[in-house]
Amino acid sequence: MSNTNGKTHEPIGAHATPPGRTFTMGDPPQAWPLAGHLLRLVRDPLAFLRSLPACGDLARVRLGPWQVIVVCDPALTRQLLLDDQTFDKGGPLVDRAREFMGNGLATCPHRDHRRQRRQLQPAFHPARQSGHARVMADHITAIVGAWQGGEELDPVTEMHTLTARVLVATMFGTALPATTVNRLIDDLTTVMNGLGRRMLMPPLVNKLPLPGNRRFERARQRLRHTLTQAIAASVSAGTGYGDLLSILVRLADSATPSPQGLPGPTDASPDAEGLIDQIVSFFVAGVETVATTLAWALHLLANHPDVLARLHTEVDTVLDGRTAAAFDDLPRLKLTGRILTETLRLYPPAWMLTRTTAMDTDFAGHHIPAGTTVAISPYLLHHRADLFPNAEVFDPDRWDPQTATPPPRDAWVAFGGGARKCIGVTFAMTQGTLVLATIAAHWNFRPIPGRTVSAAPRGTLTPRGLRLHLSARPSPPASGADMTAPTAAPSSAPTTAGGQPTSPVSLNASPPSPPRDTEPG
Repeated sequence: MSNTNGKTHEPIGAHATPPGRTFTMGDPPQAWPLAGHLLRLVRDPLAFLRSLPACGDLARVRLGPWQVIVVCDPALTRQLLLDDQTFDKGGPLVDRAREFMGNGLATCPHRDHRRQRRQLQPAFHPARQSGHARVMADHITAIVGAWQGGEELDPVTEMHTLTARVLVATMFGTALPATTVNRLIDDLTTVMNGLGRRMLMPPLVNKLPLPGNRRFERARQRLRHTLTQAIAASVSAGTGYGDLLSILVRLADSATPSPQGLPGPTDASPDAEGLIDQIVSFFVAGVETVATTLAWALHLLANHPDVLARLHTEVDTVLDGRTAAAFDDLPRLKLTGRILTETLRLYPPAWMLTRTTAMDTDFAGHHIPAGTTVAISPYLLHHRADLFPNAEVFDPDRWDPQTATPPPRDAWVAFGGGARKCIGVTFAMTQGTLVLATIAAHWNFRPIPGRTVSAAPRGTLTPRGLRLHLSARPSPPASGADMTAPTAAPSSAPTTAGGQPTSPVSLNASPPSPPRDTEPG
């Protein structure tokens, strides 16, 4: 739709197209009749994305009868992310995600987002992070300590198990039976595997009674049902459920109280359904994205023994004889933070983000009609050699503020940006840092000879075929310092002249932080 005065909408103020630049739009080659670029995208999605900057700052991609505008420039990416009123949540990826995540924070439209985020923000207040970290550390130690030297490790499965247990404990305030957690992981994997395929298929095809569609639907229903049962059990207990569930229950209760004073998650009311939507959204984000990032980090470290050796040195120094990282260690785990940031650059879990124009608009000097799907790809930006020298090389030191030139502003967008920036950034980076440091304190690992590992662009960018060989490290001697977790003084993150943090150290013992991709949400 257009504005009521009949004029085309133009973003204003901080959201306006960067001045003094002319932005180009082009069409990728090798478009087929009827199918357009669909075959190229299906055959090798990542190679296709890497090719798009050669077409211009914007690329017109035809997927059958549909057209998608892919943004290839970091300044335009920033504009899109900051103007979530014009560029609303939508497009094929979001539409498919809504099939199982409903109207949760990650998928809701602009009209609902500000209210939902404001309501949920207290669960992610910095004051809660130390408590979350204690829960994380307990589960990390239990899982990592149970591994056996000499065995072949499946990092994807292990990291999913670990992150699922952590999220369940922090969300529900209690552990679920192992069989329940395993069922959740299996169904989540099926759903995320199907999401990438369904994103590229016409909606009618996704409704056909095909084996893949039936698997997806069964897993979707089981996932929501299992989480609904977990919510009901925690609510019935009346005490002890975790921060996020407490907030969600309180919100639902204030909207439509039940006779017992608590919402009934199995009710058919919109508020009960909304409670399930939020829990599913946070389960997907808190398990799938963190698990795949950690699996990729282990893969990269195994294939770069020099970086792994440096990580071992850092962890031995910081932990000083302890075998598990703690919250107060976070500011000193600088290399650990850079490893995570570089992993997220090379293999961003959210490899594609889509929006829909809510009105006719002029974007980068080009007319974009209302209802057009506009996409940004963190993977595309992160692999541009003009933004990241030697872009295909794993180099955590590119994020070292003492030795490296920082990348251009907004070139790193692993967590999105603007008002829709991931609400759980600190939670994810805290967990990732604690996991990597604790694993490094216990284990050495190397690739399995002859195995091929590839990136599978599904619902997230997942490592396919990954296995690692584990060997135990000797326990490092303590230096004689106090064996409890050290208390670190707050330290400020050094910034560039433009205000972009480049150090993985941040305030108040918070986790090593990634570079600021766009303004915080």
